[in-house]
Amino acid sequence: MACGLWAATMHNSSLCALSHIPLIYFKSTFFSFKDEIYEQTCSVAMGSPLSPIIANLFMEDFETRTIESFPLKPKLWKRFVDDTFIIWPHGKEKIIIFLQHLNNQSNSINFTMAMEENGSLPFLNILINRNQDGTISYQVYRKKTHAEHYLHANSHHHPSQKFGVLNTLATMVVRISDQDHFEKEKNHLMNVFKKN
Repeated sequence: MACGLWAATMHNSSLCALSHIPLIYFKSTFFSFKDEIYEQTCSVAMGSPLSPIIANLFMEDFETRTIESFPLKPKLWKRFVDDTFIIWPHGKEKIIIFLQHLNNQSNSINFTMAMEENGSLPFLNILINRNQDGTISYQVYRKKTHAEHYLHANSHHHPSQKFGVLNTLATMVVRISDQDHFEKEKNHLMNVFKKN
């Protein structure tokens, strides 16, 4: 069984445990919203170049401690920022207990879970499919709310920006789609390009 775990609302107040890093890096952000000025008082500073590094260090430590302290281990655990893909060989009942274990480790992190349905599981912008013969196939995943709105060909954007959008979408199809889905995705993109 494959599962996707998403770490939502990551407020890494536990980062202050990294005592060798000055606290100013954790609490030095002011921002405005609707004409009000706010100070961020927990977690790493938004926009700081150190924030992704510190958050990643925290998550690596969090994962190591959490997985080691649970009696059952995932067969595979891969994380990209706050999205985690795991393969769990111990059944649905135990994955629920494991999710509770994850969420009991820190008040500042809340994991949510999506489970494989009908042999498919979206992860980031990839739809991972388990085929009848046991092989895995891949294709581009678009959320239900995805509207296919991109820079219009007649917009007043520089041509390099328009080309950049086209290039990014085409590169995504080439890198993600397997042979079985490539033509379908290519045709989809051609239709999208015509509409935009």
